[in-house]
Amino acid sequence: MAPSPHTTAHVSITRCSWQEGAIEGEVKANGWAWKFSWCFRQGALRQLEPSLGRALIREPLSRFLEASDYQLEPGSNYSFTIRSRF
Repeated sequence: MAPSPHTTAHVSITRCSWQEGAIEGEVKANGWAWKFSWCFRQGALRQLEPSLGRALIREPLSRFLEASDYQLEPGSNYSFTIRSRF
């Protein structure tokens, strides 16, 4: 049986504001790159740019941020696995 496809996404946190309840950063996966803004008080993405390929990363990135948002620190790098190939 062939191994299931997967892609590793790399997240870099560039800014965190507890007063605004927001985290900003960049996510890269297999040559694709997006900038994001996450509102951890609402548990929702406020911004994800560019729009090209956004549908591929929105759900996995949201799940990662929802599970990890209070542990993420500016200047740090993280990764998570997506169960599909980009």
